[in-house]
Parts: sequence; structure tokens; C-alpha cells
Amino acid sequence: MSKKVTVASFDFTSCEGCQIELTNMGEHVFMGLLNHIEFVEFREAMSEKADAYDIALVEGSYSREIDRERLLEIRRKAKIVIAMGACATCGGINALKNHQNDWAENVYGDKASMPHLASAKALPISAVIKVDYELPGCPMNKEELVKVVNDLVHGKAPLIPDHPVCVECKARETVCRFELGDHCMGMVSRAGCGAPCPAHGIPCEGCRGFVSHPNYAALEKVLVEKAGFSRERAANKAQMFTSNYLEKLR
Repeated sequence: MSKKVTVASFDFTSCEGCQIELTNMGEHVFMGLLNHIEFVEFREAMSEKADAYDIALVEGSYSREIDRERLLEIRRKAKIVIAMGACATCGGINALKNHQNDWAENVYGDKASMPHLASAKALPISAVIKVDYELPGCPMNKEELVKVVNDLVHGKAPLIPDHPVCVECKARETVCRFELGDHCMGMVSRAGCGAPCPAHGIPCEGCRGFVSHPNYAALEKVLVEKAGFSRERAANKAQMFTSNYLEKLR
């Protein structure tokens, strides 16, 4: 392909950590990527704006009605839209507030009524616009982003893993957290990260969302029987990153 693929990056309700990951790729990887793509809009790194682009990378959840038109505009200008990170793909940590009536007061105190803090239910951007591909994770996996963009540049359909994290733990011969008296959500969580958390003694918290058909009832059962969770804690374990997924299962 002689012409570079144009890419624009945007953020909504988020910490902007996924965009920071773009700049954390390392000079060799990032400069290699720039041989094939051209960033035409990226608030973290440039002030220029673009009227159209081949790929839009969108970070952050949809949690304010005033953001609807901006999302629709991005969709109109982009040939391909990629939801980038847990917030954009499923609501992420932001969706924790969906189950708390007094979240604003708890976070902002007497400043909670300030107009710019007004927000509604945190949802994935797919609640507003058509998303072509999703890059899950908190933050998204920068190696996976490079692979997906590379596939698109070469006219291939990107393949996002849809098997559980347990598969990757087995591949790297990581002892199951349950065998060590701990807990883990790997049996229902989407792989693709390489399972670094369990390998370093940290339970999987499901930041990449669920596999397509998660057996959450089985996870609840093993959390109670193997990890000693109460039934209430087991039922709500997935709320940190996958609150909206959990809501759909019930």
C-alpha cells in the first residue's frame, strides 16, 4: 500500500491510559508503525484536527448525553472505528457507578453538583455507534493494537481472542490461583493479554471482559467452594471491570 493509513485517536470518560500506552510502545515499535500509518488527530500528542480518517481509535465510556453527537461525528468521519480499552468496550471501571446512587457525593463531596460532573449510566461506545473492532483490557494491550492495525493495513480481518485466560495460564505453566487458596476470574475472562497477572501472583480480575458465552454460574460456585467467598460477593465479583456484562447475564 503506497498511501499511509490515516488514524485519529479520541477519548471520552476515561483516565486516558490507553492513549498513553500508544506512546509507551518504545521508539522502535512506534516508529515502525509510523512507516505505515499517519496520525492526523491525537490530542495527547498534536493539536491538528482532521475532517476524515481511515481508522478512529476511541478510548473511554459513553456516560454523558452531550457526548452522543461527538461520537456520531467520529463515526461519520471514520471508515473503521476501534473501541480501545475496557471503558470503551464494556464501560470498564466507570460502570461501577451504575450501581451506586450517591457515587458523585462520595467522590466529589460538596462539589458533586457542578454541571461538568453530571453524567448518566456508563456504557460502551457501541451503545451509540457501530464499532468495527474491540481492543479490550485496562489498559489495552499495545502489542495487540499493533497487530490489529497491521492486519487492517494489509487488508486482513483482525482476530481478537475469544477463549478464557485459563488457556494462557496453562500455556505458560502457571499454577492455578485456586490451587494456591486464592481466587481468579480467568475461567470466564477473555484471553489475549498473555495472563501476566496470575503468573505474578495476582488473580485475574477480568479487565478484558468476558468470553462470548461465559459460565458465570460455574465461577460463582467455585468462588464459594474453593475461595470461601460469600454468595453475595461471588455474585458481584465481576463488577470491577465487567459490570455491564454481568447485568446482561442476569
